[in-house]
Amino acid sequence: MAARNTARKRAFQILFEGDQRGADVLTVLADWIRHSRSDTRQPPVSEYTMQLVEGYAQHAARIDELLAQYSVGWTLDRMPVVDRNILRLGAYELVWVDETPDAVVLDEMVQLAKEFSTDESPSFVNGLLGRFKELKPSLRRDEV
Repeated sequence: MAARNTARKRAFQILFEGDQRGADVLTVLADWIRHSRSDTRQPPVSEYTMQLVEGYAQHAARIDELLAQYSVGWTLDRMPVVDRNILRLGAYELVWVDETPDAVVLDEMVQLAKEFSTDESPSFVNGLLGRFKELKPSLRRDEV
């Protein structure tokens, strides 16, 4: 579905911008919404983009904990910023969004890595998110 693909791409861009600016992703999301309402050249922010960003923000600490725990040889700080934010988005959608099939999430995140990151990134993203898919029931515990 093209609308969901676009929503994921925009959610990734919002997460990336927040990471780069050191800003809260919900603040960046609000900026994107405000700009889209005041400038007709800016595309609107879809409901699904908002759901993805807000969902990520709700589980951000747990997601970063999982990425740090399962990314062999990579700390969050050492990960390329693009990969880190694709993985954050993918981890949220894979683990906490039940209505999206796991295979769709993996495919979409790999496509984002192909479009925005290095030649090695798609396999890194696929491998780590594939591991999360296998461990999904045990990863979805509530944050303390």
